[in-house]
Amino acid sequence: MHIPEYILPALLLLVVAIGLYAWYRERHLRYKPYYKQKANSFFSDAPSYPKQAPQHSICLIGDTGNITDAQNDPVVKLLRTWLTENPDNGTLIFLGDNIYPVGLPPIGHKTRAIAEKRLKVQLDLVREYPGQVFFISGNHDWNKGRANGLEYVLRQEEYITKYLNRPHCYLPAGGCPGPVVRHLSENIMLIFINTQWWVQKGVRPIGKTFNCSTQSEADFFRQLEELLVLYPQKQIIIAAHHPLYSNAMHGGKFTLKQHLFPLTAAHKKFYVPLPVAGSIYPVYRKLYGPEEDMSNPRYRRLRRKLLQIFHKHKNIIYAAGHDHNLQYFAIKNNHYLVSGSGSKTAFVQSGGRATFVHEHKGFFVVDYFNSENIWLSALEPPRPGTPDKYTVAFRKKMNPL
Repeated sequence: MHIPEYILPALLLLVVAIGLYAWYRERHLRYKPYYKQKANSFFSDAPSYPKQAPQHSICLIGDTGNITDAQNDPVVKLLRTWLTENPDNGTLIFLGDNIYPVGLPPIGHKTRAIAEKRLKVQLDLVREYPGQVFFISGNHDWNKGRANGLEYVLRQEEYITKYLNRPHCYLPAGGCPGPVVRHLSENIMLIFINTQWWVQKGVRPIGKTFNCSTQSEADFFRQLEELLVLYPQKQIIIAAHHPLYSNAMHGGKFTLKQHLFPLTAAHKKFYVPLPVAGSIYPVYRKLYGPEEDMSNPRYRRLRRKLLQIFHKHKNIIYAAGHDHNLQYFAIKNNHYLVSGSGSKTAFVQSGGRATFVHEHKGFFVVDYFNSENIWLSALEPPRPGTPDKYTVAFRKKMNPL
């Protein structure tokens, strides 16, 4: 059978046209917030947000470790506004990756000065804050997951607790896996877990030898489930670094540009088209991936076990960072947040199971007025030229699911 000569050029033209359309659509929509259709009602619900101050406000912010400008950084200004508005009724949780790129090196190391500078921007913000402040560790705080990561995270813990004079603000302490509980009130409970422990190379503290309350991996999951069973009447927020749902890079989502021009990851001007070879790296990260990706077997096992536990319960809020954007998922009676755009932003894909996503700097806040009136807000720096203190990119009353 003879194939007309015009077929192959036509097919090539069609492929190019589809690619250009996909690229244009991605570029056009990328920086706009995405709302699932039902979630659009948050605009009409917003006026019912209470005017009085909440009984408790919990700020969840991750991946703040790249901030160096203490005065002009937009997230610093936004965080300062939240701290001012919630002086006595607030709890601030840093969700890990507190220092880029490798945590806190030893004194004398060539990157020690810049690491301290980045950390002090955050610490000076909260040093005199009368509310509660907590830090957890992320993969970058463990020397980016290298085998000597424990010494890096212990060094950071000691530095933060001494600088702030808050002996128990870095949780779980000692690099232990957790879970660690803090009761904010009769109705609100925080559970801190160290998700990096599960994917970390080298020494991972556990058991009495390291002064950890958890004796084994099975004991960790048993303790966590016992806490959820013991306090069904409480609003529980679980603070971690690694997300359980994500429409971004660590969840295996990549841009068309990353498939076609993979060298731009090394330098933004390396526009060398590699349309087939360029997909090898994104496909690898989607199907298997390094330790920081959801597809990695160790990460996948942790995620599966946690979700098996959470799916038995209702109205848990699981807050993470890791991916540099804002994401909210309401799945199987629970709430899953990604609040990792404290100092960086990166691509996040619209749609899927997400209720809201936005590639923008900011953070999530949970405002607790009473057990029947809990609100989730995504706060971002104000738009240029507006008198607003901040932009509310998303707001939802967290009715029981």
